[in-house]
Amino acid sequence: MATENVDVLIVGAGVSGIGMACTLERDCPGLRYAVLERRQNVGGTWDLFRYPGVRSDSDMFTYGYQFRPWRNFKVLAEGSTIRDYLADTAREYGVDKKIRFGVKTVRADWSSADQRWTVTAHDEADPTRQRIFVCRQVVMSTGYYNHDNGHTPAFPGIENFKGQIIHPQHWPQDFDSTGKHIVVVGSGATAITLIPAMAPTAAHITMLQRSPTYIMSVPSRDGMTESLSRILPRNWAFAIARRRNTAIAGWVYQACRKWPEKARAFLLKKTAERLDGKCDISHFTPSYMPWDQRVCVVPDENLFAAIRSGKASVATDRISGFGAGEVQLASGAAIKADVLVSATGLELQAVGGIQIHVDGVPYKISEHMLYKGVLLQDLPNFAWIIGYTNASWTLKADLSTSYLARLYKHMDAKGMSVVVARDRENCKVDQSVMGGLSSGYVVRANDRMPRQGSRAPWQSSSHYPSDKITMLQDPVDDGIITFEARATRRDPELQPS
Repeated sequence: MATENVDVLIVGAGVSGIGMACTLERDCPGLRYAVLERRQNVGGTWDLFRYPGVRSDSDMFTYGYQFRPWRNFKVLAEGSTIRDYLADTAREYGVDKKIRFGVKTVRADWSSADQRWTVTAHDEADPTRQRIFVCRQVVMSTGYYNHDNGHTPAFPGIENFKGQIIHPQHWPQDFDSTGKHIVVVGSGATAITLIPAMAPTAAHITMLQRSPTYIMSVPSRDGMTESLSRILPRNWAFAIARRRNTAIAGWVYQACRKWPEKARAFLLKKTAERLDGKCDISHFTPSYMPWDQRVCVVPDENLFAAIRSGKASVATDRISGFGAGEVQLASGAAIKADVLVSATGLELQAVGGIQIHVDGVPYKISEHMLYKGVLLQDLPNFAWIIGYTNASWTLKADLSTSYLARLYKHMDAKGMSVVVARDRENCKVDQSVMGGLSSGYVVRANDRMPRQGSRAPWQSSSHYPSDKITMLQDPVDDGIITFEARATRRDPELQPS
C-alpha cells in the first residue's frame, strides 16, 4: 500500500484540476500538491468524450484560462484541440510532473485530532492495489458528470431492435456512419453536435426529440479578434476578446431573464430564417422560455445546413416501440434505423461520487450548501470546483481557484490549519445548487446535489462581475468561515508514490 503526504490534494486533471494546480504553482509555490486522475491523460470530459464532432459549447476565449489565454481564432473548438490546450498548459507550468495517472479516488476521511484528510484511492487497472494520500486540503475538480454512466431511459420494446445502440459517452472508435440510417434520440448539445458531423456520410440522420431546444448559431472564427491581433500584441487582442465575450454572454443571459418573450421571439425568428422553409419551425419552438434550460449553440449554422440539405431531419414525438430496423413513434409513424444513438443526457454526481466521512460519521452532501460556490458547508478543508451553467465553465473555475489560493495564503500567514464554512442564519432552501434550470439532467439529480442558500454567500451566483468582487476582493475572513490554529507538529515530507 503506497502512502503519499501533501498539503493539497487535487482530484481530477480536467479543466478545473489543471487550473487549480497551475494557480498553486503561480500563487502558492511553497505548497506541496498532487493531482489524482483516473484516466491516462489530462482532459477530463474532453478525454472521455470521443464522439464525432465533439466540441465546446462555450466560446474558447472565455473557456480558456485567464492566466493562459486561448491562442486560436476558432470560437468553438474540437475536443482534441481542448485536450492539447490543457496538456500544453500543464507542461508549461510543470503541473504534468505532479499528476498521478490511473488512480481512482473512492473515499475521504477527516480526522479532527490530526487536522488531516486521509484519501483512499486505488489503481484503475487493478482495484486491489490501494493508494493512500494524507493531506491538509482536498480540492475536488471532477466536475459534476458521472464518467462511468450516462443517462439512458428505458425505451419500450428496445429488445426488438436489431441495429446498433450507442451512447455518446461510450462511443466506439471504429464506428463508420457511411450509408447508415441513424436516429439520434435527444436535442441537446450532444445531439446537435453529432448530427452535422455524421450527416455528410450517413444515408440519413434523424434527430428524434420529445421536446425542442433553443439553438443559436455563432461564427466559427472570431474575425474581429483576428483583425485586432494584426495591429495589437496578441495577448492584448485575446484579453479584449475574453472581456468582450464575457460581457456579451452576461448581457444575453440577463436579457433572456428580463425580457423572455422578446428573447424568445428573436431566437425563433433567427431559427426560421436559417431553416429556410426546409423544416417546420415547431420542431425548434420550446414550451419554456430561453434559459429555463441551457440555450445550445452551433457553429456557422451547421445543424441547419444539414437539415436544409435533406441529409438530416427532425421528429418531435415519443417512442412507443421498436421493430428490427425501425423506431416506432406514438403518432403511429416509424423511422428507419440501422443505428440508435441515445444522446439522452448525462448523469450528475457530486464530488466524483466519493464517500466522505468526518471523524467516522458519513457526510451527506445533499443536506449541505456551498459557500461562495466552492467550500462545502460544515466540511473542514474541502473544496469543490464547479463552473457556471449559464456561461463558460472556466470563468467561475478561475475565480474559485484564485479564491482558494487567497484562502490558503491567509491561513498560512495566520498560522491556521483548518477552515470550515458555517451557516448560522439557517439559509438553506429546498433547491439544488444548480439553480432554477429545468433541464432533465438537473431535475434527475436534485436529490444528489448540494442545496441552494437563500442569500449570499450560500446562494450560487451566475453573475461574473459580482463574483469577481466576492471571490477576489472581499475579505477572506468574513465572519462566516471559521479557522482553527495549526497543530504543533512537523508536517511529514512528501513521499514518492
